[in-house]
Amino acid sequence: MQRNNGITATGGSNVVGNAVASGRNAQAEVRDSGLTQSDGGRQQSPQEIGELLSRLIDELGRSEHPERADLIEAAEDAREELASETPRKGKLKLFARALVGAVPGFTALASLAVAIEEAVRGL
Repeated sequence: MQRNNGITATGGSNVVGNAVASGRNAQAEVRDSGLTQSDGGRQQSPQEIGELLSRLIDELGRSEHPERADLIEAAEDAREELASETPRKGKLKLFARALVGAVPGFTALASLAVAIEEAVRGL
């Protein structure tokens, strides 16, 4: 059995997640970067989401993303919001949605962005 660490699409035309394959015998593959966390749907704590944000900041710092400085600043703001006595969930959800939209094409960042969005949605 072959291990599937992401999305694999073969043949025909397929669009699945952030993988696209088009044309005869087309193939698209997305591998797991090891950045996502799967916990069976358990609600993550603000501290755990803060750790995800710290990992995102580290990854952004190593990336070539053209807006990495702004994204790092936004992630740092979100991390501070999470650490506040009463985090504003609406602000965090806006950040998470914007993050997912800002990182397509950067697979490792996109995987982590989705994990953060799902965690924030569970707050």
